[in-house]
Amino acid sequence: MSKEDYSFTQNRELSWLNFNERVLEEAEDASVPLLERLKFVSIFSSNLDEFYMVRCGSLYDLSLIDEDYRDNKTGLNAQDQLADVFERTKLLYKRRDDVYKSINSSLKEEGIYDLDFEDLTKTEKKFINKFFFNYIFPVLSPQVIDVHHPFPHLLNKSLNVMLMIRDKDVILYGLIPIPSTLPSIIYFPKDEMRFILLEKIIYEYVNEIFSNYDIEFKTIVSVTRNADITLSDSQIDEDEDYKGYMKKILKKRTRLAPIRLEFYKYSNSKLSNFLCEQLNTQQSQVQISDTPLDMDYVFKLYSHIEKKNELVYHKLSFNPYYPKIPKTVREGKIIPQLKKRDFLLFYPYDSIEPFLRLLKEAANDENVVSVKITLYRLARSSSIIKYLLEASENGKEVTVLIELRARFDEANNIHYAGLLEEAGCRILYGFEDYKVHSKVCLITRKEKNNIKYITQLGTGNYNEKTSKLYTDFSFITRNHAIGRDAMLFFKNMAISNLNGEYEKLLVAPFGFKNKVIEKINNEIENAKNNRPASIFMKMNSLTDRELIDMLSKASNAGVKIKLIIRSICCLLPGIPGKTENIEIISIVGRFLEHSRIYCFGTEEDATIYLSSGDLMNRNTEKRVELTFPIEKPILKKQLMNIIDTMLNDNVKARKINDKGEYERVIRSIDLIDSQIYFMNNDFSECGKEEVGNESFFTKLKHLLKR
Repeated sequence: MSKEDYSFTQNRELSWLNFNERVLEEAEDASVPLLERLKFVSIFSSNLDEFYMVRCGSLYDLSLIDEDYRDNKTGLNAQDQLADVFERTKLLYKRRDDVYKSINSSLKEEGIYDLDFEDLTKTEKKFINKFFFNYIFPVLSPQVIDVHHPFPHLLNKSLNVMLMIRDKDVILYGLIPIPSTLPSIIYFPKDEMRFILLEKIIYEYVNEIFSNYDIEFKTIVSVTRNADITLSDSQIDEDEDYKGYMKKILKKRTRLAPIRLEFYKYSNSKLSNFLCEQLNTQQSQVQISDTPLDMDYVFKLYSHIEKKNELVYHKLSFNPYYPKIPKTVREGKIIPQLKKRDFLLFYPYDSIEPFLRLLKEAANDENVVSVKITLYRLARSSSIIKYLLEASENGKEVTVLIELRARFDEANNIHYAGLLEEAGCRILYGFEDYKVHSKVCLITRKEKNNIKYITQLGTGNYNEKTSKLYTDFSFITRNHAIGRDAMLFFKNMAISNLNGEYEKLLVAPFGFKNKVIEKINNEIENAKNNRPASIFMKMNSLTDRELIDMLSKASNAGVKIKLIIRSICCLLPGIPGKTENIEIISIVGRFLEHSRIYCFGTEEDATIYLSSGDLMNRNTEKRVELTFPIEKPILKKQLMNIIDTMLNDNVKARKINDKGEYERVIRSIDLIDSQIYFMNNDFSECGKEEVGNESFFTKLKHLLKR
């Protein structure tokens, strides 16, 4: 199929903005607890910040260096895409402002007050006045911008009070950076449910700071900078280690080109023109927000309310949920249990604890020879690191392949790489052109003079914190073929062999995409020969044009295709003659849908893979990803039941229509919120049972035919 056929594809960036609007929809949902709605506004905002830093940053670079670049889903060049993004963002800001205002109004009814200065009582104003002169004023670094004081560098996403000031008949500009060393929220002593944001206080006291000038205009601004740093081995000095190079390159992130200029509430055309000139930006890159420019305070407020007023906190937040230990995992040591069964953990409904127990057990098991693991993102206080260090101290060979270029986690990974290296662990890094995004842990053990493998493979990171927030799968097995593949994987990574051969595992960038294409072609052949043919896929994003075209080809052949895509989806379903046999839903709820499932065929012969990678070009062609089969019937049935439940979600699911827009799923009498359903059920033994008179495979077959 021609790559110039744009009739069933949409732009990646605009698709992402549609998804983030869907996140904002959760903030509008009155059935979501009030504090959680406020968190969704914050999540929407941080998502948008990262989108501008990374995606808009990449497009900005492309607009400068490649005039011939065209998006292969729409034919748009980089400038056209940026223009569409900037225009669409203005509409999203307005919607966010409305939601934020509504939520704050409702929070006041619950006794939680986000105050402006004019809302303060006389007593509160006295408190703030004292607080300002005692704690804020001494650490401020105001500046007049003139011939002798050039325009300063504005740090990425920092808050700044910006002023137009008059000195006699001359208009000058003033700047007050908001110190990051001060608390972003100031609570009032007599009622700690009343608070004011730091920037509002400094904004109010500008007359005290610029006392020798007349204030003509004041506002709060923030600059978002391109954070898409391109790294190259050729830039590293021969005598410089990789960690040192990464530390140096990260400093550049705060100084890269501005990509967005935000004003809080108030703007002025003269000031806006001045800032655009200084920052080398266009007016199209300017956004005005009635919502605070830094919404990170929301999570601090959330924790504060939990500590100060549990009754209000529990009323306005989700009911606490504690991941459970699956019934199949018994108390005691994990390694002996694995001789009887494989484990498939379903985060966050299942706890990460069984894997942590396994790692700790391996660190102290005299028969364990080595522990090898890939690390991409870790918790700030990581038990994984603790047990790896413990294993090294106990004389195990510990090999850690740590990716230092995990965006925005680089500093954390550099820190852990140093700790592990100092403890005697063998440290490997990723490749110049390929990030290692795989999730695999291999424990090698001597048993009766034989070598045995215990392999853990996952769809998500080794992060205890996100395992409670993201939906992911963690597969632990003693399967020898998988273990041997994992052993070969680490060997190949150590010798920079990306094109190794494996029996069970599919390893990107060379062994994943071609296998998916092969499986799609098999289903096309089944459809042509009037055999049952179906494809189910769940992922975060779908952007790979070649695979999009393959799915269209399968649809035209009569293959029934069901997709669950949380975020970016460049394929438009339901287009006659192109994608009419494809249905797509997206699920956005309390937990971030992060697992990847690829299922080909129906009934007992269905092939099911779990994967660390999405069907995005960066995953299929630019990263080292691991995709692994689930072959045991009991685990396949378990997964089928999970798939079935998600496809039947009619509360948090949205259907993607042929325009790429989200529509509510038509609801039946029974409302199914798949995440709530999973919280209330243990799936570890579900494969042993049948539902009604239908097997899970029959249920899935019927579902895919609908």
